[in-house]
Amino acid sequence: MPLHKGDITEESLGRTLFWVQVSRQIEAFGRKVTTTASQLMGPLSDPSSNTHYQHAMTELRKELRRPGIQQRVFSYAKASPTELVRSKLSTTEIQHRALTYLPDDLLRNIPENENVYSLFQGFKATVSEAEEEGYLLPKERQKSDSKARKLLEDRNPGSNEPPSLTSVKKDRHQANHRLEMMMVRKNMCSAEIREIDNKISNLNTMRKIVLDRLGDIEQDELQLEQDLVDLDNQLEEMVEGFDDAVTHDNVVTPPTEADPEDQAPNHNTQDMDETFMSASIYGKLPSPKSNRRQKPTRRKSTPIRHEHFEPGSNIRELQAHNDIVTALDFDVPFGTMVTAALDDTIRVWDLNLGRCIGMLDGHHASVRCLQVEDDIVATGSMDASIRLWDLSKADYSPRQDRFSKGDENREEEYATDEPPAPQPSSMQGCPLFSLEAHVDEVTALHFRGDTLVSGSADKTLRQWDLVKGRCVQTLDVLWAAAQASATMNSSDGQWRATGRLPDASADFVGALQCFDAALACGTADGMVRLWDLRSGQVHRSLVGHTGPVTCLQFDDVHLVTGSLDRSIRIWDLRTGSIYDAYAYDNPVTSMMFDSRRIVSAAGGNFVQIYDKTDGRHWECGAGVASENDGPHPATVEKVRIKDGYLIEGRKDGIVDRAQPLQAKGERREAGQETMLQHFWHSA
Repeated sequence: MPLHKGDITEESLGRTLFWVQVSRQIEAFGRKVTTTASQLMGPLSDPSSNTHYQHAMTELRKELRRPGIQQRVFSYAKASPTELVRSKLSTTEIQHRALTYLPDDLLRNIPENENVYSLFQGFKATVSEAEEEGYLLPKERQKSDSKARKLLEDRNPGSNEPPSLTSVKKDRHQANHRLEMMMVRKNMCSAEIREIDNKISNLNTMRKIVLDRLGDIEQDELQLEQDLVDLDNQLEEMVEGFDDAVTHDNVVTPPTEADPEDQAPNHNTQDMDETFMSASIYGKLPSPKSNRRQKPTRRKSTPIRHEHFEPGSNIRELQAHNDIVTALDFDVPFGTMVTAALDDTIRVWDLNLGRCIGMLDGHHASVRCLQVEDDIVATGSMDASIRLWDLSKADYSPRQDRFSKGDENREEEYATDEPPAPQPSSMQGCPLFSLEAHVDEVTALHFRGDTLVSGSADKTLRQWDLVKGRCVQTLDVLWAAAQASATMNSSDGQWRATGRLPDASADFVGALQCFDAALACGTADGMVRLWDLRSGQVHRSLVGHTGPVTCLQFDDVHLVTGSLDRSIRIWDLRTGSIYDAYAYDNPVTSMMFDSRRIVSAAGGNFVQIYDKTDGRHWECGAGVASENDGPHPATVEKVRIKDGYLIEGRKDGIVDRAQPLQAKGERREAGQETMLQHFWHSA
């Protein structure tokens, strides 16, 4: 676009005024410098003293006359320090330096670099030989590089050597170079492994800290739930007291005319009233409200700390009894556990706190079998009786001994001393009723819903109605075996010898489980019989074990049995054949499985675990850790597993609890609700 004359004149005039102002400022700056230098360097009249100064000032004036120098000096004179920094550094670079700034406190703990090789050597070692030799370059460049190498080799004065000797030297040089690079790479890998180990160690330390914090939160959560229960009980007491006060105020006694004879003082009655009951004695009588039982303390929240433990880690060891543990069971992880032993005691435990909360008294001999289902406990004893208990009626508060009013040091004492002994009256309201019909010790039982089935050494199975509290059916095992043999005209159903010497300690009915009208029972002859409770007949007999059956459990597809013949067999209920089997070195005394694992006690001081998913056998328990050092624990007699939470009972009365066998997120699948009924039919 063409420019007008007026525009050119105005632009040139502005430039002229700008440079005039710049020249004046430079001259003023020069005068200031001259005056200051003359005062410092001497009078101007002395030519011998200011020759060097005058020469320097002349050179300075020459440099200051340059436009670029003048513009820079002027900009520096006007700019502030912040503007000077911004002029040298961009905004992005300033932000990067501010964010990447590290204080000295963080730089003190930097690990020392133990690498022998430098960073450049490490980078060079990572470059492949093909790329270093130029084989990965473009084709045009490879051709030019090959020509250049050929010309250099032709002009090399040392090329008079034979080609074979040159190639051998070249190969030797390449081999030495490769060996050196491999040493560098090896050192780099070793340094990287050490760095990863340090990171893992730091992460494990942080994980332990967070895990302890999670445990403290769960303890506070338990205390808060107990406080809520106490507040609910207090609120109910206040409401009942208010209702009683209102009812008492509404009752008005009508006035009556006094009889003169009645108004006469009766000294005998007055004396009797005074001596009948004093106020002090009357105040000590229990009131009806004091007998009101508190609400059961069932946890609303579920503990999750055990889900983050390493598989097979032992959480706590309890000295539960002084003799062999004969039976144990629990409801949920960190819930309630019931144990029985040959010391004739039945103990109830709070797994979250690891303390005994009471004892169930009522049997006249040791308990051989028990089951815990929610708050209901069924126990079968050597006194031939079965008793049922309701743990929700227990008078127990998880923190009643730890946080008591008027004792501020109680919490510190609890942290160092043994847990307090349970109150003798804590389980007085738990007994429900007793079932008595067997004539010998009860060795196995199982209940589901309103039906309980028990097996005894009197060679009978009994079905009980828990609503009416009476026996509704008796099954004779020997008679049923004979009937099955005669009906099927075969030897599969009859009582058979196991091929071994009879074991006097083996139970006639080793294990049983019922579901609806289906019943599976394992006996001392090594056979597993499937019963139909509607007809009272044996529907199928599973032959395979050569020793007494001690444990069994089934789901919707498979039946797993353990025997004193040192084997565990998995049966396919759809076909009645063996699906899988594996043997151990000692007899199997207890077994249980969940959706993934089969755990068993096979005569060792550890628990045998079979992972059904990947077919792997491994061992878990205190005996595994004490193989090399330390005292050897006693033999494991009983095992129970629920939701990946394992509990084992030993011969010395010790119970090892909470050995999680699963990672976070694994849950037990409920399979028994969809039990197949293809092998139990009505008659």
